[in-house]
Amino acid sequence: MKSNHFVFAGALLLIIASCNTTKHIADGEHLFEEATVNIKNDTLDKDRKKLFESRLQSFVRPEPTSNFKVALWNMGGGPDTTVGFIKRWIKKQGKPPVLLSEVNQEYNENLLRNRLENFGFFQANVTSDTIIDGKKATVQFDAVAGPGYKIKDVVFDVDTTKTWGQDIASSQGNTLLRRGNNYNLDVVISERERIDVDMKNKGYYYFNADHLLLDVDSTVGTHQVDMYMTVKPETPQRAKEPQKIGKIVVFPNYTQSADGYSRRIPRGTEAYEGEYYIHDPDNKFRKKVLANHLFFHKGELYNREDHNMTINHLVNMNTFQFVKNDFVDSKDSANTMDVYYYLTPMKPRTLRTELIAKTATVYDGIEGNVNWSLKNAFKGFETLTLTAFAGFETQRGGGVALNSNYIRYGAEASISWPRLLSPYKWAPSRKYIPRTFASVRYEFLDRRTAYTLNSMTFNFGYSWKENERKVHDLTVAEIIYAQPRNVTQAYRDQIDQFPTLGHIIEPQFSFGPNYVFTFQNNMEDRTHTYFVRSALNTSGNVLGLIQGADASADNPQYLFGTRYAQFVRGEADFRHYWKLGPNSTFVTRAMIGASHSYGNTRQLPYLKQFFSGGPNGMRAFRARSVGPGLTNLADLNIEDFFADQTGDFKLELNAEYRGTISGMFKWAAFVDAGNVWLQRADASRPGAEITTKFYEQLAVGGGLGLRVDIDFLVIRTDFAIPFRVPYVQESNGWVFNQIDFGSREWRSKNLVFNLAIGYPF
Repeated sequence: MKSNHFVFAGALLLIIASCNTTKHIADGEHLFEEATVNIKNDTLDKDRKKLFESRLQSFVRPEPTSNFKVALWNMGGGPDTTVGFIKRWIKKQGKPPVLLSEVNQEYNENLLRNRLENFGFFQANVTSDTIIDGKKATVQFDAVAGPGYKIKDVVFDVDTTKTWGQDIASSQGNTLLRRGNNYNLDVVISERERIDVDMKNKGYYYFNADHLLLDVDSTVGTHQVDMYMTVKPETPQRAKEPQKIGKIVVFPNYTQSADGYSRRIPRGTEAYEGEYYIHDPDNKFRKKVLANHLFFHKGELYNREDHNMTINHLVNMNTFQFVKNDFVDSKDSANTMDVYYYLTPMKPRTLRTELIAKTATVYDGIEGNVNWSLKNAFKGFETLTLTAFAGFETQRGGGVALNSNYIRYGAEASISWPRLLSPYKWAPSRKYIPRTFASVRYEFLDRRTAYTLNSMTFNFGYSWKENERKVHDLTVAEIIYAQPRNVTQAYRDQIDQFPTLGHIIEPQFSFGPNYVFTFQNNMEDRTHTYFVRSALNTSGNVLGLIQGADASADNPQYLFGTRYAQFVRGEADFRHYWKLGPNSTFVTRAMIGASHSYGNTRQLPYLKQFFSGGPNGMRAFRARSVGPGLTNLADLNIEDFFADQTGDFKLELNAEYRGTISGMFKWAAFVDAGNVWLQRADASRPGAEITTKFYEQLAVGGGLGLRVDIDFLVIRTDFAIPFRVPYVQESNGWVFNQIDFGSREWRSKNLVFNLAIGYPF
């Protein structure tokens, strides 16, 4: 538990340091600690008033430095520039304090008044006051907002006798400026951008949002405005003319020279399919494949959507380091543009190594892999990847002998094509690149004092995006084969005592399709966002029906000398993210897994079974230690081995509040509940099968966590304890009365520490 002590000691030092944020504030100066905004307006409801105040507060400049950041700066030596390496690093994580003398209150008053006018409060007035508390200061801004102006009418005042005017007027039905809504400058800007995009999609390449002017008349009624969308008189004529696509020229091996970008077609370059001039004298790329990702066609009107799709495809083909395109007025015809694409390839071969160390309450481990990839492997923008991996894990404590010691190593070869390789013509979406993937993987697992396991996995399938939110993954063929070797006598003796251990070392052979659907909008700036992942996996169903497989009648069937699995397995992961404020989020998750094994098998293969417990699920319980059902590990009386607790059904519920301490330092409070169950009763594990009262068998735990979020990496620590243990008979399993942080023995058995990378969900 030494690592726990270090974390607590570090946290204590930060708390002590944060109490002295004015350490380096000179006499006569004051720490600018906070800016508050108070809006006085009787017509705003409480929530809208709070929202406006929060947004206005974010505009105050300079932004005050948080006490935590100042504390780190102070710990690093403050203004002292002679500190050592460690202090310099700590100081870099913090920020110097902002002084009251740096705050121009008159400037901020004008700024906030301007922002209120942008929100439609045209008669706003802002004053400020300073509150001094020792060496700390708070600036309070009082805003008399006045009435908010609403939109009475919107008129597109354009010349509809011209084609360009008709094209602008035809988009009025999609306007963002709605009658009855509050005037808002941000919406006005968005409306101009919307019209610009619409015009670009109709061929008006040279048109832009700056050519639009919105006149506002605030004299038309009581706190109302009429809005007139017009085109500026100085708008150039060519901005009012739709442009056609002329020649399309591609340089897929481009390296910028001192002469800049070439604006000519190299001699000897012939047009592929009559419209694409692809200059590739060394034939490094297949022209047909490249042309499939170019969406412009000669003679068609320019279209912004086709423009963006082409760029996105070229960027996401995992081949080009830089993608640039240029439009040049054609010399051959009016209102026509030639299109040039300059593509700079990435280095075709890359080598990457990764080393990951992990630690938890009772075990430590390390894993590493070497990844070699070849881009454009067969001239069709394929990516070939070869990976070698190895790792080990060792037990270092705990109340029971977990025997988590293992050594594993293996290799994987995979290839990805940026298209769908299928005998059927199938184009799910033009906007995104679909992919075909294939992989073969071998892994050797040595449990050292127990058994070894050789496993092979083969996958072939497709992945495609329906839109920004929806992703589909269809593995047409998933074949998994695992064969145990070198089972020790000690482990066989344990199987005699606990037969379920035998399931782990059974030969495993499953084959069938696997489909995964993912929906997510949590990348969007909304109060409520969601993530949903659902999967369906089957194995051996058709073959089992043909062969009449029936394990219950002792008539199992074999393929290639191995008994194959026959099952249907489904799972779903639902997550809800509730943004409570700019620095806090409440996240809930529900995971459901269900399966039905029949015909050739009585339960899921071990590698396909569900488990619970660990750093990304039930954090108060060690990995794979929950359930199934009412199973009590202590009753197993296993001195040498610990059975991975798995099941055919799973339910897990999680709730987590995430807050910000300061900057990259976050904290969390969480509660987890869940369990796994068997499809059929097991005499060696009474109460392990699923029943209609499964909800009474949920394990529950909770705790606190500290996270360091440095954008590209999140380091997460969680401390958790069990609240409810299913097999405990007293108090319906609740163990609050057993909590004793002062007891070393209780902490050793119940306080679980997890160190992980990334958020759990």
